[in-house]
This record gives sequence, structure tokens and C-alpha cells, in this order.
Amino acid sequence: MSFRIVVLASGSGTNLQALLDSSRAGLLSAEVAAVVTDKENAGAIERARTAGVPAVIIAKTKEESRSDYDQRLAECVRHLNPDLVVLAGFMRLLSMHFLRHFPMKVINLHPALPGELPGTNAIERAFEERDTCGRQSSGVMVHFVPDEGVDNGPVIASQVVPLLPTDTIDTFAERMHAAEHQLIVAAVHNVLTSLSDPTTIPRR
Repeated sequence: MSFRIVVLASGSGTNLQALLDSSRAGLLSAEVAAVVTDKENAGAIERARTAGVPAVIIAKTKEESRSDYDQRLAECVRHLNPDLVVLAGFMRLLSMHFLRHFPMKVINLHPALPGELPGTNAIERAFEERDTCGRQSSGVMVHFVPDEGVDNGPVIASQVVPLLPTDTIDTFAERMHAAEHQLIVAAVHNVLTSLSDPTTIPRR
């Protein structure tokens, strides 16, 4: 069975690319049906178009409330009929005006381990803590997004990434991104496998 994934991304789209490549190689029983972005200049747009995948830009207007935007975004994604919505560098905190339409069908990639460094700039904050607090590792996780909590939904998969004394922010970020690319593919595979047995999907 082939599932439909809709990817939401705001940035360069390297994690999107990992999903596109894995789908094309037959490593996922799914197609990336569409990419939705809130940024008109997001690199994810070109990656989608190069792969022959529709790219949709849903930018928030200055006059638009968060709830109105999320409802409009939800309507767009609903028409794409996804089995799974993947937040891959989507830099907006989604409200229940969006999430209620996709119960336990939204997952998020976050560059930190469960319970650590929620919110933005997690890679940079982890690197700073090496010098200020003696941090020796960080990591990445993929989790469900059942509500408006920040990076605290049920965890699907996680991976530790060592923070070496010799690391620069660039070398550390490079290893973090490599871990992200592997983990997001593995996590999506696990969730899609579980869709054939809904009793295995965490409830919240």
C-alpha cells in the first residue's frame, strides 16, 4: 500500500530532500504528494519542483490572525488528502485550528532529544552549553504533534549526537543534520507501518 505524505517546510528543505530521495528509491511505501511552505523564498519549493512534486505557498498576511491562518492552512492540506503530515523545518507553532483536522497524523522533526531544548535554535543552544554547562551530546527526535505543546508530543524515534571538544558550530551542525536526514526517514517508515495497525499509534 502506498501512502500520501504532505511535507510542511519553511527553509532549505534538506530533510524534505531525504524523504524525496527515499520515496524515489522505494525505501518508503509512500509518495510525497505535495510540499506546503509559508515562505515564498523557501529552498524547499525548488526541491519539490525538481522532483516533480507540487509546491504550495501559504503565506500568512499581516492582517491575518494565527487561528485564521491555521484554518486556511488546514483547508489546503485537507484537500491534499494526506495519510501523514510531516513538519520538516516548518517554523510555525501550529494551533488546534490546524491540528484538530489531523489527529495523530502530524509529526515533527526537532534537533534535540526528548525533554531537552524545546523551541528554536536548539542546535546553537546545545553548542553554547558545551562551554557553559559542559554538555557532551545532543541529538534529534521525531514526535507526534497532538496539541499545541512545544516539542513535547509522544516520541517516535530519537538519536544521540555527540558534541565533541573539537567541534565548531559548523561541524556539529553538519552531524546533527546528517542525523536528522536518517531519523526522519526511519520515523516516517515506522509511522506508515503502524497505520496498518492503528492500535500501535500512541494516543493523547
